[in-house]
Amino acid sequence: MYSDASRECRCTGGIIQRYLGKISGPLLDRIDLHVEVPAVPFKELRAKDTGVTSVAMRERVLRARESQRAHGFVNSVIPPSDVRSLCALDEADERTLELAMRKMGLSARAHDRLLKVARTIADLDNSPRVQSKHLAEAIQYRSLDRSYWG
Repeated sequence: MYSDASRECRCTGGIIQRYLGKISGPLLDRIDLHVEVPAVPFKELRAKDTGVTSVAMRERVLRARESQRAHGFVNSVIPPSDVRSLCALDEADERTLELAMRKMGLSARAHDRLLKVARTIADLDNSPRVQSKHLAEAIQYRSLDRSYWG
């Protein structure tokens, strides 16, 4: 059963799989971020906010976009011929990516999208290259592939 803090799903595994089966693999490949967002508990909603402000986040995003423009285009439209050079990985990260691809059954399209997301995370981190932590975070954002379709 799937549930969150405020309510419990009573659907069987078969019902859930049938529902999720309506989303095809090729469609899912075209969605860059797959993230489950649970309901926020009331106390957290009412707590004093100590997170990042919208202004600070906007500044990070603008810096990342400027970095992307420096290499000629925003990450979402990096041509396939440039993905590997702009999203270069070291040998250990290549193995990590290969393992994730195999384990999650990702397509070539999902591979390129995953690298573009990792590049974007690196840009937000003000990093000139994609590091292990950026790749790991990008892989984490493919949770629907792993949880339901993997």
